[in-house]
Amino acid sequence: MATPKPQRTPEQIEDIILRKIFLVTLSDSMDTDSRIVYLELTAAEILSEGKDLKLSRDLMERVLIDRLSGSFQSAEPAFQYLINSYRRAYEEGKKIGNMKDKNLRSDMESVVRQGKKLLVSYCRIHLANPDCFGANDVPNKNKLSVSPLLPFIFSEVGGGLDGFGTSSSSGGVQCPPGFLKEFFEEADFDSLDPILRGLYENLRGSILNVSALGNFQQPLRALLYLLSFPVGARSLVNHPWWIPKGVYLNGRVIEMTSILGPFFHVSALPDHTIFKSQPDVGQQCFSEASTRRPADLLSSFTTIKTVMKSLYKDLGDVLLALLKNTETRENVLEYLAEVINKNSSRAHIQVEPLSCASSGMFVNLGAVMLRLCDPFLDGSLTKRDKIDPKYVFYSNRLDLRSLTALHASSEEISQWINKDNPGSIDGSRQHSDGENHLLQSQEATSSSSIASEPSLLNVNPASSGGGGKSKYTFICECFFMTARVLNLGLLKSFSDFKHLVQDISRAEDALATLKAMLGQTPSSQLELDISRLEKEIETYSQEKLCYEAQILRDVDLIQHALSFYRLMVVWLVGLVGGFKMPLPLTCPMEFACMPEHFVEDAMELLIFASRIPKALDGVVLVCCILYFGTLCPLYFNLALFALCFLSKPISHVKDFFCGLSVWQDDFMNIIIMFMGSPNFIRNPYLRAKMVEVLNCWMPRRSGSSSATATLFEGHQMSLEYLVRNLLKLYVDIEFTGSHTQFYDKFNIRHNIAELLEYLWQVPSHRNAWTQIAKEEEKGVYLNFLNFLINDSIYLLDESLNKILELKEIEAEMSNTAEWERRPAQERQERTRLFHSQENIIRIDMKLANEDVSMLAFTSEQIVVPFLLPEMVERVASMLNYFLLQLVGPQRKSLTLKDPEKYEFRPKQLLKQIVRIYVHLARGDKENIFPAAISSDGRSYNEQLFSAAADVLRKIGEDMRVIQEFIGLGAKAKAAASQAMDTEATLGEIPDEFLDPIQYTLMKDPVILPSSRITVDRPVIQRHLLSDSTDPFNRSHLTANMLIPDTELKARIEDFIMSQELKRRGEGLNIQSIKDTIQTTNGEMLID
Repeated sequence: MATPKPQRTPEQIEDIILRKIFLVTLSDSMDTDSRIVYLELTAAEILSEGKDLKLSRDLMERVLIDRLSGSFQSAEPAFQYLINSYRRAYEEGKKIGNMKDKNLRSDMESVVRQGKKLLVSYCRIHLANPDCFGANDVPNKNKLSVSPLLPFIFSEVGGGLDGFGTSSSSGGVQCPPGFLKEFFEEADFDSLDPILRGLYENLRGSILNVSALGNFQQPLRALLYLLSFPVGARSLVNHPWWIPKGVYLNGRVIEMTSILGPFFHVSALPDHTIFKSQPDVGQQCFSEASTRRPADLLSSFTTIKTVMKSLYKDLGDVLLALLKNTETRENVLEYLAEVINKNSSRAHIQVEPLSCASSGMFVNLGAVMLRLCDPFLDGSLTKRDKIDPKYVFYSNRLDLRSLTALHASSEEISQWINKDNPGSIDGSRQHSDGENHLLQSQEATSSSSIASEPSLLNVNPASSGGGGKSKYTFICECFFMTARVLNLGLLKSFSDFKHLVQDISRAEDALATLKAMLGQTPSSQLELDISRLEKEIETYSQEKLCYEAQILRDVDLIQHALSFYRLMVVWLVGLVGGFKMPLPLTCPMEFACMPEHFVEDAMELLIFASRIPKALDGVVLVCCILYFGTLCPLYFNLALFALCFLSKPISHVKDFFCGLSVWQDDFMNIIIMFMGSPNFIRNPYLRAKMVEVLNCWMPRRSGSSSATATLFEGHQMSLEYLVRNLLKLYVDIEFTGSHTQFYDKFNIRHNIAELLEYLWQVPSHRNAWTQIAKEEEKGVYLNFLNFLINDSIYLLDESLNKILELKEIEAEMSNTAEWERRPAQERQERTRLFHSQENIIRIDMKLANEDVSMLAFTSEQIVVPFLLPEMVERVASMLNYFLLQLVGPQRKSLTLKDPEKYEFRPKQLLKQIVRIYVHLARGDKENIFPAAISSDGRSYNEQLFSAAADVLRKIGEDMRVIQEFIGLGAKAKAAASQAMDTEATLGEIPDEFLDPIQYTLMKDPVILPSSRITVDRPVIQRHLLSDSTDPFNRSHLTANMLIPDTELKARIEDFIMSQELKRRGEGLNIQSIKDTIQTTNGEMLID
């Protein structure tokens, strides 16, 4: 019978377990496992103390210290040994779980727990003080290298060690279960802070200059993991690189040196060459895009979009983890404010890349901030009352006071604050439910000392009262920070993208010109220039597609931004009393002091978003591509990609449309309210952007219904105020104060003209228009009409002159022999001038056609303003001038081979001019129009009417219109004859009866109040339509300031009466004078 195996005592079992865990022995047993270390000196000490040579929990730490401190052959490095010991302890713990004896199992489990705790503790000691047990596996404090803890963190969160300059494989490194949790949870801040600092520096270095195609996920997941521990969050915000300090600190320095900066730098957007990230997204995804298959490009677009969405989510989680922690929330807000303030120059047209953070960082930050805003962007915007406008004036967190305000000047703002708010301001607010939901029931306020920093507007709100801190809700802080980040990021990127497309267009035009010249005169220099331009266009094209991939195709990002700006406009309108008209008589100062870019950014976003999908009609990118194709022909190739995209399910696009249709009503309201209100929004260019938004939403006249039609045809505020405010803006834009105002007004009025032409076709708007013309007969409508006529004359005259110049260059180029003898540089300059003239003619003729068309359709129902004394001669002179150009003796010089190419349509133009004549003649109840026509000494000739009638018959004009036009010509001829008789009757007129401006006999003399000069009322009123100053001394002058000169008027009337009596007495025959009227050849322009 076999002898039973002796039962081991608990002490023996404990000894066995600890020897397996620590791989040490106190007896020289010649163990075959080379990893086991014989602690001979330790054993001798224990024996001298009279103890058994068995490992126990009491000897555990002593043995571990001796093992780590000693130098043993083939022994593992200290950190590796500690980690593996912890892993062995974990394995032993699993075995202990199978013990049947509960008491023994509980006792051994306690031993293992104590061992694991000890191992973790010495791991901390070793990593924080690498010199304690040897520095062969721990980073030196004076040399930045990878912490040995990092691979185990990556193992915990997934992924290897890619991006750290080492192998992408971690060599099968696996973190022992529970080790990291115990490492970071059960320790004080001081012991972990040095270790965490090193880890954060490692993570920052690993992601530096990594693009969206690089390995950024591993460091970002690791960062999130560390922040899941309170000590990790606290250590991060206390890191010296959390907000770098230094004399040369700027936006780019913060991006590249702060811990979070490189994480936000990850992007697909182009950056300056010095800071270019790798792998190069443009090169890898979009090289030679014009030759790539649409499916390949769509795959690249999808990849980048997916990667960026993941990045936005993880970056948002990083900030949210820090914001939820009451100890770190203030640090996060300080970091965001520093990033914003140090990058304020990103708002400039030209951005200095060495001093400003990249577009990628700010687009990413904008996407993250929008995620933080989600809880208070609900459909009803119930949390908007938590946004305190005083934040703009009193928060020292953001520098908002130096920004251009909607209406108030900096001096006005300073005076208002000092007058109405002399004491300290209490901006504290209670926290909302949505805010508590966002920050998980933690108080979400932040503080900024009002008295700690001098105000830019010489305001000291803490000068009296408590002098404490003003507190603002997290919603308030987040709102204003998001507005600034979007202004410096997403909106700036829209502008950069537009400029990039224009650069491509210019480069392509230059390339086409150079290739044409190369065909005529081959040159090695031209070949070099062509090669350079082709490379430039390729680079531009790659950058453009990168913008499209990260921004244009991210419908969620655009929709998030639209939701935010809906809150913005609703909140701003609340400062003036809500969505109602008319506006208050005076602009509330709180509204007037708000930064101008709040509204401008909303309008820019609407313009850009409206061109991504065709508004509410289900076309996703084709509209945007075709729009930018007008700037860059290469962009038309992408229409194929968009069509492929549309073959996929577009439920997310439908969501976009649904959201947009809900928001458009609020945006429509603010546009109508402020578009024609310079007393609320001073900048006319900002109000012009509102017209551009409406122009994007305008239903096209294609016969198909549009979801946006109700905004114009069923929107109550639109029906009542839209036309009126468009007419006001048309007038206001004449004087913008800019040095380019003369040219800017034509582009702006082009958008207004397109809208007005559409609105005229809507009966309710047409009725409102005619009512405005009656009510404002001598007000805004007369000013509108005056500027419309001025523009028509200038544009047509400029176009016709440019046609003559174009034909001159064309004649030079057609003489091949003479052309070839000219120097190459001269030929190049003349060729460029030729193409430039073509573009100018095309644009000017298009605008002239619009203006003449508007005169034609409005004059059919609105006649009275055209026939007012101060306007009728101006209108008649314009029509006569147009008629002379179209059917007069100089017409053949305007003949073009392809007039349609230049928007020059003489037949249509002549029809419209004649119809204006006829419309005004029909409404001329007092028969003053014929006299005004014939009094035009520059362009009027009776032969022009018969010549025009002949042309009209040939091009198929309505015979009734032709007959009325001929009849008007006859009346004008009779009026001319009568005028000759009157002139002969009056004889020589005394100078005092002549208007000093026109040198014509005054009918209603008035005295100018400042210069005391007497002029004819119609003449000075015509002048005041364009210039509200006294023409003799430039002092301010309005029509109601004119002083009637009744005494002079009586003398003029007496003079006329006496001359008529004298004429009757002498019986002067003026028939001979009539016969001297110059006749004109009846040749016609249009055959």
